[in-house]
Amino acid sequence: MFGGNLLILRHMQILRAVARTGSFTKAAEHLYLTQSAVSHAVRDMENRAGTALFDRLPKGVRLTPCGRRLLEEAAPILAAWERLEARMDTMEADTPLHLVSSITIASFWLPRLLRRFSSACPQTPVEVEVVSAGEAMAILREGGADLALVEGAVPLGAFRCVPFASYRLAVVCAPGYRPAGEALTLRELCADRLLLRQKGSAIRDTFDSAVLLSGLEPRPVWTSINSTALIEAAKAGLGITILPDLLVQSALEAGSLVELKVRDLSLHNDLNAVRRRDRYESAPLAALLRLIGQGVPEP
Repeated sequence: MFGGNLLILRHMQILRAVARTGSFTKAAEHLYLTQSAVSHAVRDMENRAGTALFDRLPKGVRLTPCGRRLLEEAAPILAAWERLEARMDTMEADTPLHLVSSITIASFWLPRLLRRFSSACPQTPVEVEVVSAGEAMAILREGGADLALVEGAVPLGAFRCVPFASYRLAVVCAPGYRPAGEALTLRELCADRLLLRQKGSAIRDTFDSAVLLSGLEPRPVWTSINSTALIEAAKAGLGITILPDLLVQSALEAGSLVELKVRDLSLHNDLNAVRRRDRYESAPLAALLRLIGQGVPEP
């Protein structure tokens, strides 16, 4: 019943039960075993140890010094095993979900989504990493996340995508930066002072794709990972920025920015929850995907 130098946990549980009850019979009842099974396990342990582990008394048994030492050394192992065993039934629910999210989604949609998820799956912790859309997909591909929440084109490859929202990209600048009511051509827009998000962001990728299809190439005077910095630069009259309408809405309403019309240019980004098809879908992850499929409330 022993393999090499490894002690079987069940034997240690039997040793502890006999020590606590002072009786092979009571230990057997406690462990739902036969008395002969308990006696046999104790003999196996004594043979392996090469010494007696219990003194046989007229009324019961008592640990010998060697038996006491063995039980003391086994106690932390037994405790750790029993803690693990107690968690086995809830292991999946207790394991954190790791999400990677683009900045815009994390700012406007993710808090509402996770509030709904915490109500549906209160036991499951969620860890969130906020990065660019490109970085989020790289992390997902490398297996560093359970789910990526990203904007823009649906990624190619063995992914499952669940769409849940979209937003429009607005072309904005400070009042007076351009003549009021003027509609720009795409070439005029690209020739102006552009304040753009960094390459790899879904916002920049969508704009670059539209421009490249027209044979043009934007040359921004500002590039930033921070949309707020671009908004403030545009307010200061430093150029034109292109950002999600929900990011510039308050500035438009306050009159510190105005929206420009650009002929033959309509930009929007779809929002998707993306997971790898070759990864196991846990019950909490499936629950989160169902919530996303039902639609995330608009900001």
